[in-house]
Amino acid sequence: MSFFESEVVQQESQDIFSTYQSLLKMGSQYGKFDRDGKVMYIEQMESIMERFQIMMKRMELSEDFSAQMTMEQLKTQLGQAGMTPAQMFDNTRKTLDRMKEQLEPLR
Repeated sequence: MSFFESEVVQQESQDIFSTYQSLLKMGSQYGKFDRDGKVMYIEQMESIMERFQIMMKRMELSEDFSAQMTMEQLKTQLGQAGMTPAQMFDNTRKTLDRMKEQLEPLR
C-alpha cells in the first residue's frame, strides 16, 4: 500500500487541510476577537502546525515514491517563495510567539 492509500494518512491529511483553511479564514477576523478568542486561535494554529510538521516528517521518512514526490513538490513550492520547510515552520512559530507576546499586557 502506498503512503497516501492509507486511510489514516488520508483522514489526517484532509483534516489538517480543512482545519488550516478554516483557521486562515477565521484569521482575517483576528483583530475583532476578544482575548480568549485570540488565545484559542493561537493554540489551534500551534496545534495544526505541529500536526502538519508531523505529517511532513512522515512523508520525508517514507520510502514511498508518492510521499517523496509530494515532499519534493512542497520543497520546490516553498523554494519559489524563498524558504525551506524548516524556515516556514520557524517563521510561523515566530509569528505565533509575537501574537502571544501582544496578549501578555492584557492579562
